Amino acid sequence: MDVPDPDGSVLLTSPEVEALLSAAVQHAGGQLISWTLDHIDANPAQSTTATYSALIEWPYGRREELLGVSARASGPVDTDTAAEIFADGRREVAVWIYPNDPDLPGLARAAYAESMAEVCNTHRVFAAPVRPDQLSLEMIGYRPRRRAVVKVSCGSEVAYVKVLRGGLFDDVVTRHLVLANAGVPVAPILATTEDHLLILKELPGRSLAKAVFDPSDPCTAESLISLLDSMPARVTELPRRPPWSDAIGHYARMVSQSVPALEPRLEWLVEQIDGGLYSIPPGDEPTHGDFHEGQVHVADGRICGLLDTDTLGPGRRADDLACLIAHLSTIQRMNAAQEARVHQLIRKWVPVFDTRVDPTELRLRAAAVIISLATGPFRSQEPDWERETAIMVGSAEALVRQVI
Repeated sequence: MDVPDPDGSVLLTSPEVEALLSAAVQHAGGQLISWTLDHIDANPAQSTTATYSALIEWPYGRREELLGVSARASGPVDTDTAAEIFADGRREVAVWIYPNDPDLPGLARAAYAESMAEVCNTHRVFAAPVRPDQLSLEMIGYRPRRRAVVKVSCGSEVAYVKVLRGGLFDDVVTRHLVLANAGVPVAPILATTEDHLLILKELPGRSLAKAVFDPSDPCTAESLISLLDSMPARVTELPRRPPWSDAIGHYARMVSQSVPALEPRLEWLVEQIDGGLYSIPPGDEPTHGDFHEGQVHVADGRICGLLDTDTLGPGRRADDLACLIAHLSTIQRMNAAQEARVHQLIRKWVPVFDTRVDPTELRLRAAAVIISLATGPFRSQEPDWERETAIMVGSAEALVRQVI
């Protein structure tokens, strides 16, 4: 028998969630004044995690807080017990107040200057001991129950703290060291902690994500290929991570669930991409696994750094180049000049990529990555997210139509 709303996605995106939020806040000693949906991760028919920006009246005064809620079709899992479990009459859900994320135990230390100063001094992160008032903390990214990145500044010195899940921590460190030991320009590791904080030195240069808007080329297509080809053969001995295209059906369902009108177009895309890639073997080249403009640092027209090596493993070079094309093709909130500049780079770089990998495979894989990225506007609750999602699906269609 079908269970209505098995993954909790309806509950967590509806006004009915207020009762759960209010109960959790009262349990913590406060009163919920107002709330808005901030971020949502939906895994259709399995689980949903959402965060909410909330104004709470505490005994010491009002304060903005971030509340997190996870619902699962199968009921709470072991790590949910690190949160508070509440019932809405039909299901049990896990609720927490940031930064007490049940899957990221180190986040509670990384989020506050007092505790981060202690971490930095214990591990000699900076040249000299620091006081909490000397630190500036900036949350660069937070995927609830998955990962977080915090920028920690002390004057001109900067470090980045990756907050990871315990089960992934050792593998992430190993992958990072594989590249570091081979001379690939990854960020030096400054410290690791028992609560799964990976502290990295700031890379030189600036992010390619910003440099793509510069009037002069930030780097060449050839240098991007060379960076990927410089990864050592040891990468192919790591566990294989399935390419984005393997999960296209999953991501298409996620997008269809948020924007049902797109379902026929997504079904066509899945059919074309799966059919076009079906006979291609998995590949055994060293691959980054999540290669895009946010992962590359450049300076003076040259590449000087590579970030986020968590997804290293054997695969096909087309996967990495397709990932970059997909991300460049879906940059949001650009002005007209920025859009023209990025499209100019795409037109310049793609023909070079076509000489390194099969052009049809490149476009089909890029379209698959775009479909995975099309989950982002809804997940982040961006303004006009339905229109942004449709534009992304249109970009995927344009790539596929180039090769069918």
